[in-house]
Amino acid sequence: MRRLAQLGEMVGQWQGLHQRAVALDELVQLALDEDDASLQDTFQEELLALESQLGQMEFLLAFSGPYDDRTAILAVHAGAGGTESQDWAQMLLRMYLRWAESQGYKTQILDMSPGDEAGIKSAMVEVAGQWAYGYLRAERGVHRLVRLSPYDAAHARHTSFALVEVLPEAEQETELIIGPDDLRVDVYHASGHGGQNVQKTSTAIRITHLPSGIVVTCQNERSQLQNKESAMKVLRARLVEREIKRRAEEQAKLKGQHISAEWGNQIRSYVLHPYKMVKDHRTGYETSDTDAVLNGQLSQLLQAYLLSAIGQAQSG
Repeated sequence: MRRLAQLGEMVGQWQGLHQRAVALDELVQLALDEDDASLQDTFQEELLALESQLGQMEFLLAFSGPYDDRTAILAVHAGAGGTESQDWAQMLLRMYLRWAESQGYKTQILDMSPGDEAGIKSAMVEVAGQWAYGYLRAERGVHRLVRLSPYDAAHARHTSFALVEVLPEAEQETELIIGPDDLRVDVYHASGHGGQNVQKTSTAIRITHLPSGIVVTCQNERSQLQNKESAMKVLRARLVEREIKRRAEEQAKLKGQHISAEWGNQIRSYVLHPYKMVKDHRTGYETSDTDAVLNGQLSQLLQAYLLSAIGQAQSG
């Protein structure tokens, strides 16, 4: 019913746009017939407003997927390279948190594994708000950083990698049926920097989904129950993502094209030395304002990707 209401609202907006276009056409004909300059100014203002609304509604076509309006679960994983990549993973996490804040989205860190010396090994954050998954699915893939290392005494140039995953949250219990015999739940001590235990009681949770082999861990909360709830939320999201991939693979057999968000699929480069540039390799969009991007100003990059996706869908 909610999906039906959303589609009804969207159809109503397009019908309203059509009615405004018809009324504008009549106004133009009237202005031409009467050679009325004041009417011509009026329809020019209305035309600009109509074009603006049309552009906004065309962009919303990018969010036509069945999960695009859902809460997103975003995961950042440091690649090989030790402290360098772990620091890069933390920079990415900060970037996404700032972007979410600028969009008015609510965020919650579900799990975080700190780095050995600095940064993070991995983190998982829930981003809640309209079109959260629709926007953030553009970020799936490998992100590459080139810079002068702050951790290298010689200040040599280093290249670091991090993998970003984006999962749609499973919203209904009936969407996924997980039997109690499908799960193995292990409890252990949470750990901090350097691997030391940070709690005397066992609160960290590891859940293994036996049919699929998916393993989810959570140790961010002090309560075992809270960690289990967060881990189940992530597990459900991973199972939804697995179903999305399965459908994509079926479509790939028909279309002959499938892009996987796994290692080796570098989607974007962030270069801080010897020049400054952020470039999205899928769309060709680039900017020299690296500071703005790393501070969460991602809208232009996201919109470029989503608009290119619309073009590919229409040409396909």
